Amino acid sequence: MKNQTVNEGKTIAIIAYLWVIGLVIAFAMNNDKKNTFAAFHIRQMIGFNILSLANTFVISNYVGLWTSSLISLSLLTLWIIGLIGAAQGKEKRIPLFGDLFQNWFKGI
Repeated sequence: MKNQTVNEGKTIAIIAYLWVIGLVIAFAMNNDKKNTFAAFHIRQMIGFNILSLANTFVISNYVGLWTSSLISLSLLTLWIIGLIGAAQGKEKRIPLFGDLFQNWFKGI
């Protein structure tokens, strides 16, 4: 990927990692001037937020709080990996799920 593309999309990519509000802002910012680097990280965070919501509402209610807490720690680790990748200007996929997120949300 070109340095110019990464530099232009880095701010939007980092904003996408600021949970749901940041994701909505990043999505709106990227709609005006499409940036492939920013879109990559927006897709990663859409999938991450879905996992996080599933953990909050499904796992914690039906499986248990201990399991949900362990998954939350794992999700925090995945979030940090993605945020560091965005800050470094790399298209670093979230382990285990990154490829799926890129395929599922490729229209974005």
